[in-house]
Amino acid sequence: MTNSEVKLLGAWSSPFVMRARIALNIKSVSYEFLEETFQPKSQLLLHSNPIYKKVPVLIRQDKPICESLFIVQYADDVWSSGPSILPSEPYDRAIARFWATYLDDKWYPTLKSVRGAKGEDERKRLIIEVEEGLALLEDAFNKTSRGKDFFGGNEIGYLDIAFGCFLGWLRVTESLIGVKLLDQVKTPCLVKWAERFCAHGAVKDVMPQTEQLVEFAKMLMAKMSASTPK
Repeated sequence: MTNSEVKLLGAWSSPFVMRARIALNIKSVSYEFLEETFQPKSQLLLHSNPIYKKVPVLIRQDKPICESLFIVQYADDVWSSGPSILPSEPYDRAIARFWATYLDDKWYPTLKSVRGAKGEDERKRLIIEVEEGLALLEDAFNKTSRGKDFFGGNEIGYLDIAFGCFLGWLRVTESLIGVKLLDQVKTPCLVKWAERFCAHGAVKDVMPQTEQLVEFAKMLMAKMSASTPK
């Protein structure tokens, strides 16, 4: 499907932007990707998302849609091409949204905190929290997938996108701290799911390379360290 009126304002390194890109790919929607540099923030971004001033922003027919999970749902509602992203059953839909909210509000902020932990004790505590969250998600996968390849069943769904977008930064964290968080012994189903997710046609071309993300993370950490008062 070709739709020249669809634009996505984002950044290559953002897991939240990746959500929108995966959803559009699943729906076979052609779009123009506009890389936001943030130096300074573009007028298009400030105009399109004046409340939060952040990416992603999907622009269709000059109308902006903000926030990654809202964009995923919008894409599912607007384009009938490709498989459905959100579960059709109200209960399954509610459960998928619950876990997506958990990822955004609790699990991913904890993962980010691991990289900037002050001292070894704090880092160990945060690592334990991340691993406990992965154990919960392993259980959620076993329940929601019903023995199939993805949280959404046979195809990538809402929760797959919500969680899978963080896999690149999970690998970055593992690389920087030298600890395997997604573990074959503790979370074997998630390990296999992650391999399938990253190899999927809607994902593989928008998932950043780990090495590239690691260098980007080191640059961000250096900037933060330089700006922190001594």
